[in-house]
Amino acid sequence: MKKIQYIIILAFIGLTSCNKVIDLYPESNLNTGTFYSNDAEVKTGLTACYNGLQLPMFREWQLTELRSDNTYMGVPGSTNSFNRELSDLDWFVPATSIDAIYQFWLNTYFNIRNCNILLQKLGVNYDLASGSISLSNIDISITDVNRKQYAGEALFIRAYHYFNLVRLFGGAFLVYTPISPLDAKTTNRSSLADTYKFIEADLTAASTYMSNKTFSQIVPADKGRATSWAAKALLGKVYLTQNKKASAISQLDDVRLNSGYGLQSTYANVFSTGNEVNNEVLFTVRYKAGGLGLGSSFGNDFAPLASSGIVITGTVRNWNTPTSSIDSFYTAADARKAVNVGRFLPSPTVTSLYVKKFTSPVTIDLDGESDWPVIRYADVLLMLAEAQGNTATSVGYISQIRTRAGLGAISGAFATVAEFEKELTDQRRSEFAFENHRWFDLLRYGTTLTTINPVQILKDHFEYEYVSHYATYVAPVPTLLQLKGYVTTDKLLLPIPQREIDLNTQFVIAQNPGY
Repeated sequence: MKKIQYIIILAFIGLTSCNKVIDLYPESNLNTGTFYSNDAEVKTGLTACYNGLQLPMFREWQLTELRSDNTYMGVPGSTNSFNRELSDLDWFVPATSIDAIYQFWLNTYFNIRNCNILLQKLGVNYDLASGSISLSNIDISITDVNRKQYAGEALFIRAYHYFNLVRLFGGAFLVYTPISPLDAKTTNRSSLADTYKFIEADLTAASTYMSNKTFSQIVPADKGRATSWAAKALLGKVYLTQNKKASAISQLDDVRLNSGYGLQSTYANVFSTGNEVNNEVLFTVRYKAGGLGLGSSFGNDFAPLASSGIVITGTVRNWNTPTSSIDSFYTAADARKAVNVGRFLPSPTVTSLYVKKFTSPVTIDLDGESDWPVIRYADVLLMLAEAQGNTATSVGYISQIRTRAGLGAISGAFATVAEFEKELTDQRRSEFAFENHRWFDLLRYGTTLTTINPVQILKDHFEYEYVSHYATYVAPVPTLLQLKGYVTTDKLLLPIPQREIDLNTQFVIAQNPGY
């Protein structure tokens, strides 16, 4: 049973985008000046940080999976403004004012502020010069163990948000303590190096503060909360993204050897709504159906048109549709295909593909149960293989993933680096399809692997899908040459939301190149 509670935060304001200051609160409302006086109130504030993961996740697939070769907006004949924005993201031509980008930005910084308020109350400080986290004295009645656990969880969530921001936008606006709207407008973007240093500091402290109980030792009430192992796994990915392979191996191997996490016996078990927060899932964004306001809309969002009452009850939107290349990517023996790619036949001559892994039955429209995994043990194994390169040990990790999928093990190392890297990237694409990994993987491959060119993969994607999909758009119909030309190194980053630039009266925020 899911333990995330539903609360409404009324008084957390002050994002960089705000141009109003609400400085009066009705006495009946909670505010940060009078709250956080004991353990229970701190835990309630932490629940808000967990709940705050849901809104950014609603947009994350639009900025990641949709821009990869895994999916596209599935209604090319639509002139609906929301669908057109999704297509612009898919084509690499998003306007700087596009709502999907702004809402992701807004909701992410909103939850960073939730975390910052909680961390301030717990006496957590970040020193920019040294890049380290420290604790100061506080007046809250709370045990040291709980204080560090709650702080570690908030640090993990904050680091996760900033890791997404730096990969999507480049150097971030580092806000690590609650600040006023005016102060926010005087805070400029930090460098990539400083942003990553900050993320590393958060995750290093989080891994120290939080429980390092093995999976079997975690009580049911605490499952779904961040742990030291989740922080180490995410830190390993942060290091790998920066090509710090030795540091990544140290973190990831610790998880492999000591965490008690492992692979589920079958791929389908990982995503079963009756088997959530299982021993493969180190961290997940949680959803709870039942009319609580905590359900997931993804099953409805991804279901194909005309499939209401067949694929899923209620609304069907076809927003995030598997490409023909991902469908054909799986071999007949691969057990992952049936879990990931659904097939709906609206007529005897038409087959509509859809993302199946988040399509659990719903009784209330847009109110699904499926969680969204962020870090899985399978990811730990494949990241270790990526960091270690073409060795027999790395091939062994890949073989574990292949064997569960029904493909069988590989013996020995590959003859060439190119063969190893192709198998590694193929397995990552198959294993994590539609979980928002593919885009970030492509970005990382350009740094960590020697034979993979992300820009060329995306250009090839447009060529592969052009006749069956992109050429069927209503006006404007892009040419293949145009689509391939839109994919440039500059466009691998998203634009800073134009509203942030327009509302800042203190200095001119630099827009990312190419926008």
